[in-house]
Amino acid sequence: MDVWIYFLAAVALWAGLAAQISGLRRAWRDPFKRALCAVIFLAGLCFALGAPPTIAWINRTLGQPNAAAPVTYSTVTAFSASSLALVIKWRGGDPERVRRLSRRWLGTYSLIIILEVILFAVGSAPTERRTDFDTYYAGTPFIREMILLYLIAHFAAASTTMTLCWRWTGQTTGWTRRALKLFALGWLFNVAYGAFKLTAICARWTGRDWDGLSTQLAPLLVAAGSALVAAGYVVPGLGPWSSSALTLMRLRPLFRLLVGPADRRHTVSLSWRSLADVELQLTKRTTAIRDGLSRLTSHLDEDVRTRAYSRALTDGASVAAADLIGSAAMVAVAAEACSGSSEPHADALRVSNGTARGRFWWISLGAEQTDLIRLSRAVRTPIVRAIVRAQVQPGVGEHNGRDSGGRALPVHPLRRLPGWFSR
Repeated sequence: MDVWIYFLAAVALWAGLAAQISGLRRAWRDPFKRALCAVIFLAGLCFALGAPPTIAWINRTLGQPNAAAPVTYSTVTAFSASSLALVIKWRGGDPERVRRLSRRWLGTYSLIIILEVILFAVGSAPTERRTDFDTYYAGTPFIREMILLYLIAHFAAASTTMTLCWRWTGQTTGWTRRALKLFALGWLFNVAYGAFKLTAICARWTGRDWDGLSTQLAPLLVAAGSALVAAGYVVPGLGPWSSSALTLMRLRPLFRLLVGPADRRHTVSLSWRSLADVELQLTKRTTAIRDGLSRLTSHLDEDVRTRAYSRALTDGASVAAADLIGSAAMVAVAAEACSGSSEPHADALRVSNGTARGRFWWISLGAEQTDLIRLSRAVRTPIVRAIVRAQVQPGVGEHNGRDSGGRALPVHPLRRLPGWFSR
């Protein structure tokens, strides 16, 4: 495997660790958060130590050929045990049972690490092998046992973790379920890594040369698997945040339509310094939108809705999409009528009848966040823009903004569009 793959995998894993740093600072006393960061760090360290240049540097520094082997094997073993213990803690259950089971796994793998170091010390590996150590020394006493112990321990941890994660996917939903699926797939790659390594070693015992399974295919599998595992650790925290941030951005057109510049100063804006507060920002934005909708009750115009609805149907929209566009146009025109920048034209202040009022309350009070997102997307459609232009300045064509003689008509500076449409 190319050298850059090792370092690329390490960087990818440590990038996932970087995403956890802010949470670790806020919850330093949380043992689960510390364990999570430690596992991701160990995963990246395994690849950094497994790169041939790093192996050569360790051997040269310690002054012994292949001294990097027990160092790397011990790190991989520690990562396997830590990952398994972390998944057990993540699943939860009786605290005493979780603690006892985690300590049992960690104690067993700590003993394995000690045995790996002892077996390397009593064995003989005088020839430096940077990429094919496993197969080259597959028949060497004590070194052979160290290699097998490392691979079997890793295979057992990977198989157990994969099985647990797959079973738990049926008991969870949302981002936790997605994370468990990533875990199961990632550890499946790790299981395949161990299987190919063991196959190559067994082939050596029978006089066959299948070293490519160990030196080429297995590292690629474990690189992909570790990246998936790291992504699984990051998803439960980053996934909900990204969904909230995306929802926040999708609601922006409707927010800027309904909330004036003066009122926006009292809301929290999204910035890199306030990423952790995205849920609070989303709540504030949603509340501001609903408050803005409730203020439009007496300015909704059913004729506006009907006109936009008919145009949408004519343009080929479905009934549901046309109804949404009609509601969006009605809200947009009412927002223009209620804006305090200047007195709107009298025709824009046609008080809503019972039907429009009923539709309005369905939007403002009965709508879920997904309904507000759909409404926010609808207010940016060309039909809604044209309806607002025509309503704000009677006589302006809904399609091209020109008078009957074909001359472009000026737009009041306070009513210029796209305005809130384009922000």
